[in-house]
Amino acid sequence: MTTKKYKILITGGAGFIGSNLIDHFLQLGHNVVCLDNLSTGFEHNIEHNYNNNNFTYIKGDIRDLELCKQAVKGCDYVSHQAALGSVPRSIIDPITTNEVNISGFLNMLIASRDESIKRFVYAASSSTYGDSKKLPKIEHEIGKPLSPYAITKYVNELYADIFAKTYGMQCVGLRYFNVFGKRQDPNGAYAAVIPLWVKLLINHESPLINGDGSYSRDFTYIDNVLQANEKALFIEDHEFIKGQLKYYGDEKQFVINDKDGFTEVLNIAYGKNTNLNELYFALKNKLMNYDFNISAINPNYGPFRVGDIPHSHASIKKAATIIDYKPKYETRHGLKLTANWYIENLKQ
Repeated sequence: MTTKKYKILITGGAGFIGSNLIDHFLQLGHNVVCLDNLSTGFEHNIEHNYNNNNFTYIKGDIRDLELCKQAVKGCDYVSHQAALGSVPRSIIDPITTNEVNISGFLNMLIASRDESIKRFVYAASSSTYGDSKKLPKIEHEIGKPLSPYAITKYVNELYADIFAKTYGMQCVGLRYFNVFGKRQDPNGAYAAVIPLWVKLLINHESPLINGDGSYSRDFTYIDNVLQANEKALFIEDHEFIKGQLKYYGDEKQFVINDKDGFTEVLNIAYGKNTNLNELYFALKNKLMNYDFNISAINPNYGPFRVGDIPHSHASIKKAATIIDYKPKYETRHGLKLTANWYIENLKQ
């Protein structure tokens, strides 16, 4: 990995994943620019960096092309995390989801192209696998999308591929699988399952499980995602290409155009799935260590949620080969660290 210091733009930097990435890259000594409109992110996630001379915050929207160009000015790399997440939200409001996730994504590609950034790494999504029943999920085998959100994330991959081929950009999509960890917001209508359940259990309330609890996910602790982003951004071009050739097993299957552009999509997960019943009781057992007197609290069950895929389990062989991705935190270890963080922050 690189020992050089670079200027990195992180869009959506006030959000859960983005703010963790900011801290990570600042700790490595890089110069970081954050672009966020605070629609789903929070200023308190980044304000501890305001006195850091290597940090710049720009409040703004990726739907504003000129602002995107301003933010990327002078940057070496872009880590594009900004998006309007949540399958249910996209079903209720597909127009805004499309505007942010597709038009905003295109703005960032154009701004990055015009600034000749070294590499554009973006947050893709496991929702792209859609109705594919094949397990584990392998990057080149996807089904039909099951929600407007999934469509937008797939379109991101198509745009990245075109920009690589047409303009010689280097684009890497990281298909996140149910990322969790510190700073994930437990509030609001679209809160992710782990922080929401933590909040409810601490308040002695029974969480709701959509369906019978048999649906499963490849829950991925945030520090594994930080590792993947760092390696995707900084791995040398020739190593990236060598990894692709090794993965595909046939040099003829990979051709770099004369502008040296390339694109790839990689699963970023732990590589094992956990069903919702298992997740609930594992999390409950972690929290019981804090003497919350929640042993008698059990979940309620409701209907399956529209747009949800039944099972999500990733093959991470491709990421291991191409960027040397090696997740260090298994799900239950991550749950323990996450529970610790929420408890400590509730005390403040």
